[in-house]
Amino acid sequence: MDAVIKKIMPPSAYMDRPVTDRPTEAEVEAAVGVLLRWTGDDPTREGLIDTPKRVAKAYREMFNGYDMCPADELGRTFEEVAGYDDLVIVRDIKFHSHCEHHMVPIIGKAHVGYLPDGKVVGLSKIARVVDIFAHRLQTQEAMTAQIAGVIQDVLNPRGVAVMIEAEHMCMAMRGIRKQGSTTLTSTFTGTFRDNPEEQVRFVTMVRGGFVAG
Repeated sequence: MDAVIKKIMPPSAYMDRPVTDRPTEAEVEAAVGVLLRWTGDDPTREGLIDTPKRVAKAYREMFNGYDMCPADELGRTFEEVAGYDDLVIVRDIKFHSHCEHHMVPIIGKAHVGYLPDGKVVGLSKIARVVDIFAHRLQTQEAMTAQIAGVIQDVLNPRGVAVMIEAEHMCMAMRGIRKQGSTTLTSTFTGTFRDNPEEQVRFVTMVRGGFVAG
């Protein structure tokens, strides 16, 4: 796998269980109550009385990527592809994640391509891998590398290309408050890393064009 990806990727990138033991729901709800008080509101008023329970439930859904192993999603492959060995791209995979620095949303889309080496994986599995990594606290740079890394490691294709475009609410809602600013990240392994022409072909196809192989 690409040495750069190995350097960026955290050791827990492919884990299938949370890093730490989770607190009880009662502890979570109590913590949310403290945050409500920190905002200056009254946690006991009618509109907020059930908010701690709702937040606890929502967090289990939004961060369920910690309970899933992305490598497992790529375990079933297909070899009857009539000799097809050219670029496969799943583009415009929309996702919602959360910034690990401020725990506010990251909203974007991922484009994932790979060059098969005798086997392919179901297209929905690529989207599933994106969702699993998205449903964890993230930086966009790490998420880009993680997606490419697990596909390279499990499928062992001739190369993987990943591009992510996203808007970060930590920039839009606070601090500099620049709405509409988009961050673009990309990473390449194998043939894509070694051959700039393949990188151009990937980007061209992602942007809506088509370049024959």
